[in-house]
Amino acid sequence: MSRRSPPPNGLGAHDFDSKKKRKVAEIYQALNSDPIDVAALRRMAISEGGLLTDEIRCKVWPKLLSVNTDDLPPLPGKELRENNKDYQQVLLDVRRSLRRFPPGMPDDQREGLQEELIDIILHVLKRNPQLHYYQGYHDIVVTFLLVVGDRLATALVEKLSTHHLRDFMDPTMDNTKHILNYLMPIIDQVNPEVHDFMQSAEVGTIFALSWLITWFGHVLSDFRHVVRLYDFFLACHPLMPIYFAAVIPQDLPYETLISRAGDLFVQFPPSELAREAAQQQAERTAASTFKDFELASVQQRPDTVLRQRFRERLRGEERTKSILTKPRTNRFVKLAVMGLTVALGAAALAVVKSALEWAPKFELQIFP
Repeated sequence: MSRRSPPPNGLGAHDFDSKKKRKVAEIYQALNSDPIDVAALRRMAISEGGLLTDEIRCKVWPKLLSVNTDDLPPLPGKELRENNKDYQQVLLDVRRSLRRFPPGMPDDQREGLQEELIDIILHVLKRNPQLHYYQGYHDIVVTFLLVVGDRLATALVEKLSTHHLRDFMDPTMDNTKHILNYLMPIIDQVNPEVHDFMQSAEVGTIFALSWLITWFGHVLSDFRHVVRLYDFFLACHPLMPIYFAAVIPQDLPYETLISRAGDLFVQFPPSELAREAAQQQAERTAASTFKDFELASVQQRPDTVLRQRFRERLRGEERTKSILTKPRTNRFVKLAVMGLTVALGAAALAVVKSALEWAPKFELQIFP
């Protein structure tokens, strides 16, 4: 199901093809190294264009998640559905997931994939009883199914669920709410005006919930954009989706946003934000958070208000001006001044380093 991306603005087709060929060669060089150069694969997944094709993703995603493709689990059997407490909810969610499949796909093919999607989810949950299904989980699983097929998707999703998505699969939403609490401190560093407006409007962070727990799969209509973001997130720290949420403007230039999210992570790593996030967690009592859920229940869109406010602010500024030039902290931020971006590689190295430092915590192994 390979998809060809259009050349970036300002880049001719010939230059784009040459650049793509060089990157493909670098990816295969990293794959063929002994041992496999996972750090290089992470840089390729982060940098402009990501992993380029689904064929490459089938080879690289397992390496980013440390999954041995020579020892995949057998396909789940239909007995999974018998007396399964999650089956009915999973069935309902999957039946409602028509928009997540390619337009024009024959009904029988889509229905077959939906059955595979149900089995993958139930298989992971049965093998990991400490995990709890949540609505939106299927939006992540279907992405892996469409890219790598059912058997490999089962292995990748299981590893992802026990690590990157682990906090979302607790019995309660406490850890998910805590992760959402990182959003406001990040926005405060990036754009104090938007931060102050959000605080005064009391919009909270509930509007970003679906972005976070589906890795934006539920809200993006173009599958190419979804897999590009998955390249980025799989190569980075599990909190990277929150940094990406903090840089979303109205026109969604994905490569620029990925670059800015990477820069933000380097400048304001989770360790620096933890205290503010913990403080917000302590302040989010039932009384103070009711407005969040009230807004969500009447389907209001606080993000739309923020986008309008952001557009008005941009009218008097140059479109190319970086939103990273107004840090609220008083310290001198070298990366912002130097204009380093993930696309140029310097921040990518730092992001990769953080990912590799985090990776051993989930028993990183490099398989040939």
